Amino acid sequence: MVNGVKGQDWKLRGCYLLNLRVGQTAVLKQIVKRCSSLGKKQGYDEEGLPWDVPKGHFVVYVGENRSRYIVPISFLTRPEFQSLLHQAAEEFGFDHDGGLTIPCEQDVFESLTSNLRSF
Repeated sequence: MVNGVKGQDWKLRGCYLLNLRVGQTAVLKQIVKRCSSLGKKQGYDEEGLPWDVPKGHFVVYVGENRSRYIVPISFLTRPEFQSLLHQAAEEFGFDHDGGLTIPCEQDVFESLTSNLRSF
């Protein structure tokens, strides 16, 4: 129990407060550290980051087939994308391997990101 809040509720509230206090870059690093099993594998640079992901972007996995998408960090400030991140935190938490997984259908995700890119 932390500040009168128990277990998973504290993690979600802690994540929300973290987003309020920390800049976009630090939040992305936190997500990558917690949600990825990045190591020195083929396809990764010396820092353990995927070589095909441009600077200022990150990877998410979407849908039942866990299709891989590369999205700009700027999406982290958008309420629509933050809603997806909150859903991911509720469904999967932060203590799992395999990357950041967004719990929605691929067509919904593609439509949302298409709209976000047009602004």
